[in-house]
Amino acid sequence: MSVLQDTRITVRSMRIIDLLASRVEQIEKELKQGVRKPYKKVVNVSWGDPQKGGVKPLTFVRQVLAACLYPPLINGDKLPVDVRQRAQKLLSVCVGGSLGSYTAAGGIPLIKCKIAEFISRRDGGVPSYPENIYITSGSMWSLLNIVSLLVDRQSSPKMGVLASVPSFSTALIGMSQLGADIVPYYLKEEHGWELQIEELHRALESVKGVCKPVALYVINPGNPTGNVQSRKSVEGVIRFASEKRLFILADEVYQECVHEEGTKFVSYKQVLAEMGPPFSDTVELASFHSASKGIMGECGLRGGYVELVNQEASVKNYTYNLFSKDSCASVPGQIAMDLMVDPPQPGDPSYPLCNEESQHIKATLVQNVKRIHEVLNSLPGMSCQPVQGGAFAFPRLHLPPAAIQKAEEEGLHPDYFYCVRMLEEVGLCASPGCEFGQEGTNHIRICIMTSVDTMEEVLRRISSFHTKFMKEYY
Repeated sequence: MSVLQDTRITVRSMRIIDLLASRVEQIEKELKQGVRKPYKKVVNVSWGDPQKGGVKPLTFVRQVLAACLYPPLINGDKLPVDVRQRAQKLLSVCVGGSLGSYTAAGGIPLIKCKIAEFISRRDGGVPSYPENIYITSGSMWSLLNIVSLLVDRQSSPKMGVLASVPSFSTALIGMSQLGADIVPYYLKEEHGWELQIEELHRALESVKGVCKPVALYVINPGNPTGNVQSRKSVEGVIRFASEKRLFILADEVYQECVHEEGTKFVSYKQVLAEMGPPFSDTVELASFHSASKGIMGECGLRGGYVELVNQEASVKNYTYNLFSKDSCASVPGQIAMDLMVDPPQPGDPSYPLCNEESQHIKATLVQNVKRIHEVLNSLPGMSCQPVQGGAFAFPRLHLPPAAIQKAEEEGLHPDYFYCVRMLEEVGLCASPGCEFGQEGTNHIRICIMTSVDTMEEVLRRISSFHTKFMKEYY
């Protein structure tokens, strides 16, 4: 099937997400009521939520937020001086000096300028302009708003978006609900989940006459795959998009999370600029980032941004109006964006602690990745590609025929059947690969953004369950 139809994307994926979440809630309720189970609590690594996984928030972030929300703290001496100065400056650009007021629809101008400076530093001096940046309530909100600009529900043939498989299921669901056909291109697991340009050509050719693709969605570093694109790979995607006149949707929310030594994140914006004309002048790009998914890990604050590149002037006003329909992004989320792009610097009172905490989180992720590779690749019937970056491992299950047959008898995808059993028997919730559009193979997705202790417990439960499960069906 060349196009992942709406029903297959939304019905199956939403059903899987809802059923697992509902069962986790039921089990937790049963445990509180004293129902005896082989475990005392559920460990849920199905979501990319660092703080849920035991990662502590950065002290500087919480101190500034506290002072912004309760300004009397600025006049005391309980907080470092740079914290109080930052809070005072941020409040001075809020209407009425309060986080409780609306801001400009595209975000607080001062923070947009800081984001532009951050992007330019990240990209080796490539210019970035505040007027092309919108602060949003998370990256997914902005992604779907951009897709709504690109996709005409009434068009015939239908418009489509090329998207990787496996891919972030929430994005696939959202784009489908906006009327886009999802045109899958398959990442090569045996090559470390590499994005191959030949596969993009195959995907586009496969839907000729069926739908009209208008955009290409890429996730770098990958979710759920953990791959990080090389500069050569990014260049190839840009050349393909230019040739086929596709708008690039670059989901780069895990850009700070690169774990493999010798691997480096390079943004689509930087590569596009450095390729020069005609690419740098014509290829349309939206790049997304978030306070949720990096070292900051503040999922609940709902802060993100999108930078638009080469958007036509005639479309800019419409884009601004579209992004204005919800008044403005969460103001605490906007503050989080400021703190993410402009953290304490050497010499600032808060720098030593902030640097120590950030380095600890990075070291923890590297340690978790190492342990995942060691443990999961030692289990019979399981293999895991290197996790170069991002927040997840995506190990493959090589299930016995009897287990696959049992799952089919129960009307379940095999990896979903596996996840249900694992949740019930050892209280560990992971996401099944079928949630991410994967067909023909079986996988589970595990969040690696946890404390070391949580990850060790995750690996202990997986090892115990998997060993028993494989013996049962061999």
